[in-house]
Amino acid sequence: MANCFHCKKELDASQRPGRGESCPKCGSDVKVCLNCKFYDRGAYNQCREPSAERVVDKDRANFCEFFEFGAGAQATEAEDPLKKLRELFKS
Repeated sequence: MANCFHCKKELDASQRPGRGESCPKCGSDVKVCLNCKFYDRGAYNQCREPSAERVVDKDRANFCEFFEFGAGAQATEAEDPLKKLRELFKS
């Protein structure tokens, strides 16, 4: 099972969602970067899949062929490793 990035409701992850699918609880798009296992705030273009095309709106449905459901837990600003480094080295 996977969780909706917006409301955290469990989603059926047995099949890859279509671009038009939405969360039954909150209506958010399901096939979005924020629900993908390759999403990483610290990676180039915020994606760990090197062959994926850039997606600007991470919370909107897209046509990425590499989408796979992730854990549904994205890093918050407090957990952002770049923010921690900036705080460590600020003057």
